[in-house]
Amino acid sequence: MRTYFNKFLNASEQQKELPFIYPLLIALLAGGIFSFALAPYHYWWLAILSPALLYATLRQRNPKQAMFLGWAYGFGMWFVGAFWLYTSIHVYGDTNSVLSVLMIAIMAIVMGLFTAVQTWMYRRFFPETPLTFAPLWVFFEWAKTWVFTGFPWLFVGYAFTERFLDSYAPLFGIFGVSFVVIILACALVEIIQKRVFWIIPSAILLLGAFGASYIQFVTPKNEKPLSVSLVQGNIPQDRKWLEEYQVKTLEIYSHLTQTEWGRDLIVWPESSIPMPQTEIQPFLNAMENQAKSVHSSWVTGIIYIDPKQSQQENQLMYYNSIMASGNQAEGLYKKQRLVPFGEYIPLSGLLAWVLPSMQNDPSMSGFSRGENNQHALSIKNHQLGAAICYEVAYPNLTRRNAENSDFLITVSNDAWFKGTAGPQQHLQMVQMRAKENGRWFIRATNTGVTAFINEKGQIVKRAPMDQSMVLRGDLPAMQGETLYTRLSDWPVLIFSLLLLLLGLKFRPRHADVSFKSRR
Repeated sequence: MRTYFNKFLNASEQQKELPFIYPLLIALLAGGIFSFALAPYHYWWLAILSPALLYATLRQRNPKQAMFLGWAYGFGMWFVGAFWLYTSIHVYGDTNSVLSVLMIAIMAIVMGLFTAVQTWMYRRFFPETPLTFAPLWVFFEWAKTWVFTGFPWLFVGYAFTERFLDSYAPLFGIFGVSFVVIILACALVEIIQKRVFWIIPSAILLLGAFGASYIQFVTPKNEKPLSVSLVQGNIPQDRKWLEEYQVKTLEIYSHLTQTEWGRDLIVWPESSIPMPQTEIQPFLNAMENQAKSVHSSWVTGIIYIDPKQSQQENQLMYYNSIMASGNQAEGLYKKQRLVPFGEYIPLSGLLAWVLPSMQNDPSMSGFSRGENNQHALSIKNHQLGAAICYEVAYPNLTRRNAENSDFLITVSNDAWFKGTAGPQQHLQMVQMRAKENGRWFIRATNTGVTAFINEKGQIVKRAPMDQSMVLRGDLPAMQGETLYTRLSDWPVLIFSLLLLLLGLKFRPRHADVSFKSRR
């Protein structure tokens, strides 16, 4: 290992001996292997090795070279790490395989620009040190949560969900975990280069993780646990929206629910009712009456048409929603973060030829966006902070929904990505959100992964994937508030900004002279 790094870190010799294509291929490979650090593979050490290789190849590079190295790394990361999109585009989008792969490649090129700009800035404006590389990494992960509505996937900190470093999550969130991981990755390169000083900050961060694991922000309330049943219908995606299969879908969910009446809470997953409430009100009334008669609360994913807003906007306004009804239950949550090409098609008129099958799918024809700061669902005198599917990938959105809540609940339909790593990566994010906010997470899905996740981010119970079944659990309500819930991402972002400002101030002048001489 030391021989390898010495070969690539000795910049003056490296540039004489090796053509630029070699570090470019190393960066591409480093990005490509990263996703294997995440679920379902869990080779967590790759989350150290992958950014360490990128950091190594950037040594003494000029900004233009650094940009291409970062772009190669980002392309490899997204092409491999998000290849699960192929199933939804090719199988359910009825797009031929060549065009499907091309679309994923284009997505990887676009998302790779984040890393390209990051590495360009690193070599253009900052000194070569982990203390500037790690803050930039964190800022660009954060940017992926909001630039162009965001695609907050493949964060390096997720590799340590349920692993040692995740004890930083209740303090500083996913970006705090990512910061520590990148510092350790860069420190490894520095130590191999005989800069042994980096053993000290690495040890401090590891000891900090050990100490943070003993901090207890939340405790169970002194009351009876909530008995919950999660219904996993396992409805095939290619049948879900067929008009002739709608009644069958309701029959499947109703049949699975028969044995669960009397439990405190029964949860159906995202869009388990594949039609708007205006078309199925008698069924909803019957379910509500049944729930009230046995003192159960019922929560379901449903398409919700808002008549008042539709009249105001002079067009049909419908939402991907979670509705609560039954005994001591009320509330409606409308999804705030919609999935491009998943819940609406950008420029759909121009792109109709790309995804022909999805144009007639009710779930694709243009959901409206729910407003910010919605109220939690009220169930049995408990407050449930809600998130629908992809929304749990947004740390700050989930944090806001977790405020003043007793539980967190998310419903999803990952049947679009059956047989891929996508649903497992999605579950890993839910685990991190539970850890960040110190709340049990109730997760009901159509095909899996349906699970109960405790306040420490640990999966307490999960249902097998691709099976029709019910998962039961008794969950304690939590009280208290983590530091992350209270302060959001601001501590790690402000700290990262301060490090970058110091880096700008103390950047060696000879670096600029060196860049000019190599142009």
